Amino acid sequence: MARNITRDEIELLAPAGNWDCLRAAVANGANAVYFGVEKFNARARAENFQLAELPEIMSFLHLYGVKGYLAFNILIFEDELDEARQLIEASIDAGVDALIVQDLGLVKLIREISPDLPIHGSTQMTITSPEAVEFTKPFGLERVVLGRENSLKEIRTIGQKAKLPMEVFVHGALCVSYSGQCLTSEMWGGRSANRGECAQACRLPYDLIVDGKKQEMGNVAYLLSPKDLAALELVPQLIEAGVTSFKIEGRLKSPEYVANVVGKYRAAIDRYFQGDHRPPSETELRELQQSFSRGFTPGFLLGTNNKTLVDGTFPKSRGVYLGTVKKVLKNSVLVELCAPLKRGDGIVFDAGDPTREEEGGRVYDILRQGEKIAGEAAGGVYEIVMGRHDVNLHRIHAGDRVWKTNDPELDKRLRQSFATNRPYRTFPLAVHAAGRVGEPLVSRWVDRLNQREVQVSSTMPLEAAHKHPLGKELLYEQFSRLGGTVFELAADDLTVDLQGDAIIPLSELNRMRREAVEQLTRLRQQPPTYQKRKVDVYADVPPPTKRTQPLLTALCRSLEQLEAAAQTDVDLLYADFEFVKQYPQAVALARRYGKPIALATMRIHMPDENGVLALITKSRPDAILVRNTGALYYFLSRRDQHPLPLIGDFSLNVSNHKTVNLFLETGMERVTASYDLNIQQMLDLLDHTDPARIEVVIHQHLPMFHTEHCVYCTFLSAGTDHTNCGTPCEKSRISLRDRVGFSHPVRVDSGCRNTVYNAIDQSGAEYLAEFMQKGVGSLRIEFLEEDPERVREVIGLYRRAMRGDVSGSEVWRTLKAINQLGVTRGQLTK
Repeated sequence: MARNITRDEIELLAPAGNWDCLRAAVANGANAVYFGVEKFNARARAENFQLAELPEIMSFLHLYGVKGYLAFNILIFEDELDEARQLIEASIDAGVDALIVQDLGLVKLIREISPDLPIHGSTQMTITSPEAVEFTKPFGLERVVLGRENSLKEIRTIGQKAKLPMEVFVHGALCVSYSGQCLTSEMWGGRSANRGECAQACRLPYDLIVDGKKQEMGNVAYLLSPKDLAALELVPQLIEAGVTSFKIEGRLKSPEYVANVVGKYRAAIDRYFQGDHRPPSETELRELQQSFSRGFTPGFLLGTNNKTLVDGTFPKSRGVYLGTVKKVLKNSVLVELCAPLKRGDGIVFDAGDPTREEEGGRVYDILRQGEKIAGEAAGGVYEIVMGRHDVNLHRIHAGDRVWKTNDPELDKRLRQSFATNRPYRTFPLAVHAAGRVGEPLVSRWVDRLNQREVQVSSTMPLEAAHKHPLGKELLYEQFSRLGGTVFELAADDLTVDLQGDAIIPLSELNRMRREAVEQLTRLRQQPPTYQKRKVDVYADVPPPTKRTQPLLTALCRSLEQLEAAAQTDVDLLYADFEFVKQYPQAVALARRYGKPIALATMRIHMPDENGVLALITKSRPDAILVRNTGALYYFLSRRDQHPLPLIGDFSLNVSNHKTVNLFLETGMERVTASYDLNIQQMLDLLDHTDPARIEVVIHQHLPMFHTEHCVYCTFLSAGTDHTNCGTPCEKSRISLRDRVGFSHPVRVDSGCRNTVYNAIDQSGAEYLAEFMQKGVGSLRIEFLEEDPERVREVIGLYRRAMRGDVSGSEVWRTLKAINQLGVTRGQLTK
């Protein structure tokens, strides 16, 4: 370990989508809970809480010494800023222990309202390097939630360099795309993942198209659907890597799931600090799988292993693998079991095609050699009799896999952990009582967890005792009657200083105890106090500026495209190449044509990737297109040596004027509006900022998934990562064909990350006049696979429209005619 971390420094952070989940988390040992209210959180489909419940939630959590973090982890649009302000103020009043935030503009607003309200940087911020952590420090973030793609080694490096508490996901569903960088739901259904409305397109089946031909994959169809993260066995390594908050995913999950997972990780953390380094038992792992599992994986914690991340044969929870069907009988099924099974359990028969309805139901009886099994069956061949009419035995075949999907006995035990009227936890008190005859009895009660103290005196003086004087034994008997409260009193924690033989009625001692408990309880539930200023959210909107003709820029992904674009009248070229070693050639080409050129960083920045950024600087471009805050910090910290203009790209998720201001104040030339904005939200943004500092991407193939999971390595190679995959991405081109028949190209960047691009071009040509009327500073066209002739043709179309030679609608119609798949308006549609 880098330092001597204590048990009290480790936080087990649980999800809660409703009150039962909240209770389950507290009852099973969570140190903190995160939850959302009806607006502004990344789980719009969760039951969520109501804003009016905030004080009650925080009072309940603080009673048990548990912290409560409000998920505020989505992008905020311009017309929502005032409502966001109201939620910030309500959080301050309720004593929320921290806000979990994605939008840096929201961070700016929070700090305007309250300089001391704790903020946690959400995993949606895509923080994956020490530099990205450093970028957040001026805004006073208390901690950051690292990307799920960081390995233990990288987590340790980030912690040692950045020296900020780190929160890491340890269990639950994995997003195949980097959090904050998935645009698929937005593109296909207008349900943005950055707005908590993810439609889980990664869980859909896709055909693998290799060099234009469908690859036969057997029953593997879910090419982007990851298994579920489970790091129970890695708890010691996580602690020693410097992780201080263990985060469990699952605000859409059941309270039984919360109880199960929290309980298992609580036990593992406690075992570590007790010096017990035994791994979790098979029973513990099975019970975790039973609550919810698409199959378990350590994710990227042990490094990239593309073979362990995706199973590909099913996209939903399976539970526990039981074994395989050996034979189908007239009224039952012979199954060779490798895990326990009992009557009443729910099972499903997996024929290898989850897109079709599967057979499953409740186990009615289990027999071995004709004899009924009374208890659990495991290890061997058993005859399983299903509930009447539960399954069609004709649809079950030898070789089918069998899964236990439900265990009522386990669910009952888990529910009992929180469905009780008894306090979930109790906390030690220290009590001192003193007095003498003729004076009141004075008791001092100390809550030992937080050292809060109250003093309660008797309302009557002590009287002389003729027999049975008051002593420690009697005082302990009365003061320790704390059942039904969250307090407990041990005999050694009561001290007594009584002078002379005295007596007082038992009813008075009971009253004193009740009053002390009430006061201590109120102190526990008292919200923390934060500063709160009155703020006009639009006070920092700049005055209107003189409208200028926007720049036309072109982003190219090959030297051939770049040369074609350089031969047009574009004002600026962008190079976004798979191989950054080609960047010096790109700059030389632009110089040859007298065009300024900006080089794009990768969308993600990992701890060992500063060499790529150094190569960009060394290539001597005219500007840099910055795609993440880690790269931004890197270039800002070297500005004295290399004062290159910096342009913020769409992946910085700029959706309101406060985010614009924050990035411009760092020294950026301009920023690109988020792809989450529709046309009205885009125009609202332009109305509330200096539009000349905004770039709008007017034409592109939308980058939908951006993922560490390499489809090339997983399905075209025997290797596990870039070190041994044989680089199939240099020999073949992959696309993923969806259920509608569109094939979406998959491209690789210098970090071996994959981007899945939408098959159809998106154009905002119909809104061109509105953008120009608002005074937008720059309009960008992006190319993906277009040949040089198409590059010149598309640039010419937009330039003519900007000059007023043709209308935006004519551009749209022309694009629709010349593109084989047509063209889409995408998320810009009103």
